Amino acid sequence: MEQGVPRRALFGAITAVALLAALPAFAAGGMATATKKEDGGFQTGAPTAILIEAATGTVLYDKNADELVAPASLAKLMTAEVVFNELKEGNIKLEDQFNISVNAWRKGGAPSGGSTMFAILHSKVSIADLIQGVIIQSANDGCIALAEGIAGNENDFVRMMNSRARELGLSKSNFTNPTGLPDPDQRVTVRELAKLAQHIIRTYPEYYRWYGEREFTWNKIRQQNRNPLLAMSIGADGMKTGFTKEAGYGLVGSAVKDGLRLIVVVNGTKSDKERGDEAKRLLDWGFSGFESRILFAENQTVGYAKLFGGSQGSVPLIGADQKAIRLMIPRNATDRIIARIVYRGPVLAPVEKGQKIGVLKIWRGERIALETPLEAAESVETGSMHRRAFDAATEWVGGLLRSGVKKL
Repeated sequence: MEQGVPRRALFGAITAVALLAALPAFAAGGMATATKKEDGGFQTGAPTAILIEAATGTVLYDKNADELVAPASLAKLMTAEVVFNELKEGNIKLEDQFNISVNAWRKGGAPSGGSTMFAILHSKVSIADLIQGVIIQSANDGCIALAEGIAGNENDFVRMMNSRARELGLSKSNFTNPTGLPDPDQRVTVRELAKLAQHIIRTYPEYYRWYGEREFTWNKIRQQNRNPLLAMSIGADGMKTGFTKEAGYGLVGSAVKDGLRLIVVVNGTKSDKERGDEAKRLLDWGFSGFESRILFAENQTVGYAKLFGGSQGSVPLIGADQKAIRLMIPRNATDRIIARIVYRGPVLAPVEKGQKIGVLKIWRGERIALETPLEAAESVETGSMHRRAFDAATEWVGGLLRSGVKKL
C-alpha cells in the first residue's frame, strides 16, 4: 500500500510507505536511465556499470546494474570477505598456515595455466601471504588453499560465501567456487559487487590496504597488481579485476579525491584497456560533477512510524546512529528528489530509542539513488489497556476494509 504527503507518514497494515515532498533545494526535472538527462548525457561503453559514493551508497550512475553476469575473478571479493570475517571473528589468524593441496596446485597452481601465486605443492603458506596472493596476483591456488583450510573443502566454503552474501544483502548473486572460474550458475550483479566493495572498505580497513599494493612476490616470482587504475593519477587504492571469455573484462575500483571516495564497477568490456579507460571516465565524471548535500541534519525528524499498543500513536524517525542523511547531487541539478519511508507496520510497542525501524528510500528522477536505515528518535512505552483496545479495534476495521478492497 502506497500513500503519501509531504514529510508526513501514512500507514498500511503490512508495509507502510510515507511519501515526502520533493526536497525544496531542487526543481522538478528529468527522468533517470543510464543515458538520460539525469546523467548529463554521460554514457559508458561498458555493457554493465555502476558508480556509487562510498560513504552513503548514493548511486551516481548505473547501467544494467541488476543484470546477472559472470563475475570471473571479481568473485574473489566474496572469497576475501569470508576470510576477513573469519579473521574478525577470531576463528583464524593471519599467521596460521594452510597446506597447498594437490587440488589447489592442479586447479589453481602452475599446471593450471591460470592466475596463480605459484605456491609449491604440499608447502605451508600463511593466511597473510595467501590473501595477498589472492588480492594482488588473483591467485587461484591461494583461493583454493584458503577455502580448504577454512572450511575443509571448496563446496563447504562456497556455502559460507553464499551465506555471507545473503547476510550482507546480496540477494541476487550466487557463487559456485572461490576462484571465479567459469560456471553457468555463478552469477553476480554490478550493483551487488559495488555493495560488497563498500562493505569491505568500511569494515576491514586493515586488510583493504592490500588492494592498493602494486606488486607481490612469492616463490621468488614477482607479479604486478593487474588493476590499471592504480597507475593512474586519480587517487585509486583498489580493488579487483577479472576476465574470462564469457565474462569479458571486468573491474571493481575505488578512488579518493578531496576526502570523497567513489566505487566503480564495469563488466563485460572487450579489453583490458577499455575496462581501465571506462572506469577512469566514470570516476572522473563523478568527482567533477557531484557535490554532497545534507537532506536531514543529525537528529532531525525524517517522518513518523505508526505504533500499535503504544502510549502514543506514532514514533518519530531519524537517520540511523543519529547521523545526518546526505545525498550526492549533480552540480546545478534540476532533478526532482523524492523520498519515501518504508517499514513493516504498524510497529508494536514498546519501542526503544535507537531501534531500527524501516528505511528511507530516495529517488533522483526515476532512479533509486539512496537507501538508508532509520531508527526511533525516542522510546515509547506500552500504552494503557484502553489505548491497546482502541488500536486493536482500529486495525481490525482497517483489515476488513482492506479485505474488501482486495475482492473488488
